[in-house]
Amino acid sequence: MIIPELPAYLTDLGGAEYKGLIISVFTITAMISRPFSGKLADRFGRIPVIVFGSVICFVCGILYPLVLSVTGFLIIRLIHGFSTGFTPTGQSAYLSDVIPAQRRGEAMGIMGTAGSIGMAIGPPVGGVIANQFSINALFYTSSLFAIVSLFILKGIKETLSVRNKFSASMLKITRYDLFDFKVWMPCLVMVLCSYSYGVILTLVPDLSEFAGIRNKGLLFIFFTIASLAVRLIGGKASDRYGRKNVMIFATGMIAGAMTWIGFSDSPHSLMIGMTLYGLGQGMASPTLLAWVTDISDDHHKGRGIASLYIAMELGIGSGAFSGALIYGNDASHFIRTFLTCGSLSALAFIFLLSVSFKRKWLSGST
Repeated sequence: MIIPELPAYLTDLGGAEYKGLIISVFTITAMISRPFSGKLADRFGRIPVIVFGSVICFVCGILYPLVLSVTGFLIIRLIHGFSTGFTPTGQSAYLSDVIPAQRRGEAMGIMGTAGSIGMAIGPPVGGVIANQFSINALFYTSSLFAIVSLFILKGIKETLSVRNKFSASMLKITRYDLFDFKVWMPCLVMVLCSYSYGVILTLVPDLSEFAGIRNKGLLFIFFTIASLAVRLIGGKASDRYGRKNVMIFATGMIAGAMTWIGFSDSPHSLMIGMTLYGLGQGMASPTLLAWVTDISDDHHKGRGIASLYIAMELGIGSGAFSGALIYGNDASHFIRTFLTCGSLSALAFIFLLSVSFKRKWLSGST
């Protein structure tokens, strides 16, 4: 809801040159908190981790209208990152408990579909609230939705079979808690592909304005509807044809979509590019989550999932920050900015293709 309106809001506060930090500072906290959320999900419980993220969303929605400086705004963005650092980790771990292994891709697709519905509805609704009422009304509405999510969680039972009482030792992170090296391959692919998402989140509002699109959330509709339409198909396909095979197709599509967007200068062309990107991203997200869940240790699925999300935040944060630097508030730089995205996704495509061919060659298959 709030992302498309934040660049203009930060500009009004006098921080136009800090647009790249809107997403990157958010993802810094999300990334730092992942080892904690993964450990807590494995030892304290899935539901408390989800609840903590929702509470942070509620609090930050109330705090945004109270700050009138660039520094204060960025501090709240930093705090807000805890929501993404905790809730998705708990959700994915919870889902891995209740879904059989042979249907994980489909299940992650269903969860992603739910998220896509929110992402499809949020930006345009947020634009209407901000334009018709005020930006503060938008922030308060976001808090309201966080409260609703807390009420939903009241009816969900904990799935962690052996729970420990919370203690300060759970917040002590060792090097084993920081990253699960068993899941390095999907994490590498995630970093390379999520760079594009960081650029999209940061620059699509400016790209919309450049193309003459007044509602900054409109392009997100095409992205999220396309993502929504393909998530279930992509998840099921990964169950049937393999995670790597689906990811080869998805990374190729993302690379093509980023190149298309870079050369787009009209609303219709941008809508096509965002639709193509939504299709690629919609296939990639549930497939990568299912892939990580497949290869994670049964007793440390929270850590494996947290590792994937760390990779995602690293990609999004670096994309938001460096994308804004390359763009430099100059529309003539859109091409080089999005070609960088396409190149990184193409690297993921080449990597997966080489791994696939190597394994086929070693196994003697044709």
